[in-house]
Amino acid sequence: MTDITPEEAARHQQKMARRKALQDAKVASKTREKGLLIVNTGPGKGKSTAAFGLMLRALGHGWKVGVVQFIKGTWDTGERRAVERFADLVEWHVMGEGFTWETQDKARDIAAASRAWDKARELMARDDIRLVILDELNIALRYNYLPLEEVVATLAARRPDLHVVVTGRNAKPEMIAAADLVTEAALVKHHFNAGVKAQEGIEY
Repeated sequence: MTDITPEEAARHQQKMARRKALQDAKVASKTREKGLLIVNTGPGKGKSTAAFGLMLRALGHGWKVGVVQFIKGTWDTGERRAVERFADLVEWHVMGEGFTWETQDKARDIAAASRAWDKARELMARDDIRLVILDELNIALRYNYLPLEEVVATLAARRPDLHVVVTGRNAKPEMIAAADLVTEAALVKHHFNAGVKAQEGIEY
């Protein structure tokens, strides 16, 4: 371990004290509370995973959460199994029938997306639910399965204390403009490109 002189320790303490004062002032200046529209997008892995991590945090505070999966079919996923233990707090709705290259039926995909959006609006209208996750909604919008203007307007008009997370790559500019928080997952390296298949506990 590197030895630290008393002078170095004093300089570090002074520097951190200044930084703490600035940080404390910055935090103290933020006084508003509001329901957030959060968008997780980008080509990298982890968009839905981040949303479900946020769900876990909300469950820790006793919140009720609604989940609507727009595209993913009825896979037996680890996250769905896990939330079965929180059946009193989580409503999980798998409304998709798989990715568009799997169904190969646009009319069927549009109908499934419409049913999912109806369920999403139902959950968002409930006063007892504080967080709604709309998993892969961006994909449904990308393929024009839903009317973009209506979706964005409905999300913008949600009640003031409701948090909504929208996931999926290729978020529309209108969705990004309406959001309070947008995180883009960048693809730096992916094991799939090295021939590693989707694995239980990692991808599902």
